[in-house]
Amino acid sequence: MIRINLLGIPRAKRGKRAAAAVSVPSEGPSPVFIGLVLFLAVGAVLGYLYLQVNKEHDKLQNDLKAAIAENTRLADVKATYERNLKQVEAFKLRAQAIEKLQAAQSGPVNLLNLVADTINNTDAVWLQAMTDDGRSIDFTGMALSPDAVADLMVNLQKTGAFRSVEIKETSQDNSVKEIQAFRFELICEKATQGAPSAQSPQSTASKIEKKG
Repeated sequence: MIRINLLGIPRAKRGKRAAAAVSVPSEGPSPVFIGLVLFLAVGAVLGYLYLQVNKEHDKLQNDLKAAIAENTRLADVKATYERNLKQVEAFKLRAQAIEKLQAAQSGPVNLLNLVADTINNTDAVWLQAMTDDGRSIDFTGMALSPDAVADLMVNLQKTGAFRSVEIKETSQDNSVKEIQAFRFELICEKATQGAPSAQSPQSTASKIEKKG
């Protein structure tokens, strides 16, 4: 019996099996392995960054605590300094008050000593009385000549303790028979910022003679 192959496809011969497909292994690592490696690498990087962030956070916390402690210490130092400064100012004011009291107490004594020295250093004059009204001092005394009174006025002016030295009254004392004597009264205004220049003995003596 004759069979005709109309499809044109050769038929496999009997007695022979078709050749089995040969599998070819793929090249390179498995995608799963690559993914696992990448996951571990990313985890390691994130862990390192986490540790660094924690370390920086701890450092900032320590720095903040140290800054707060230093600020507290400086505040205490400032408070102590201000307290000591107030004490120094109080002591300074107290010392100034004491100095003013001492000056007020010693002022009249110093003025009396100054006047006494001036009288002693002026020839032919002696003081009989002195009156102090706070602003000026009145001197009453005796002199052997008008020139002696003029010298006393100039010497008082030179001390700088008086703003002006003027004659209030002068007259010849006739009660003394043996010598010529003059009774005088001077008004001396106390100086506050300095005294003007003294008058010359000649001009002062002439005033005394005119009043006498």
